[in-house]
Amino acid sequence: MTSDHDTLWRRCAYLGRVLLPLLDQEPWRQARRRERLHSWGIDVTVGERLIEVFAALAAHAVAVDSSLSASEFETLPLSAVADAATGKQDFELLAELPDTFADDRDEIAVRIFRLHAYKGGQTSLQLLRLSTEVRHTLTVLTARESVPSPTCGDIFRKADEANLPH
Repeated sequence: MTSDHDTLWRRCAYLGRVLLPLLDQEPWRQARRRERLHSWGIDVTVGERLIEVFAALAAHAVAVDSSLSASEFETLPLSAVADAATGKQDFELLAELPDTFADDRDEIAVRIFRLHAYKGGQTSLQLLRLSTEVRHTLTVLTARESVPSPTCGDIFRKADEANLPH
């Protein structure tokens, strides 16, 4: 049986996975992001996966701090996730994660994030840069919405409209 906490993580992980495809509806954004990652010495594939997991971790941290259930997750404002991406410490983002992950990709990505966070030095700088990418992505997607304070649910609706996989 799946716990509410596990379901909450899966919703957060899904949010992380759909952000870049939604952002890349303007193709030049993908090229610019990839140029930035390359200029920072971050492998594009690894960097984009870390952006996804960073967004998921930020969303999860805010949801847990706000005591949101998985069913309430859609009400979480994107602005709160953006603030957490750049405002929370790495250890705060890693707190209260599920013990096991249904998706091996999520578990591996969280482990890589954890290694980057604990290593310090240049890798900490890379996480800082990735946090600004997450914030930028969320800010752009927020600006595209016609509602005053877009939520995770609004992003899920956009992902459904774009036929992005769950």
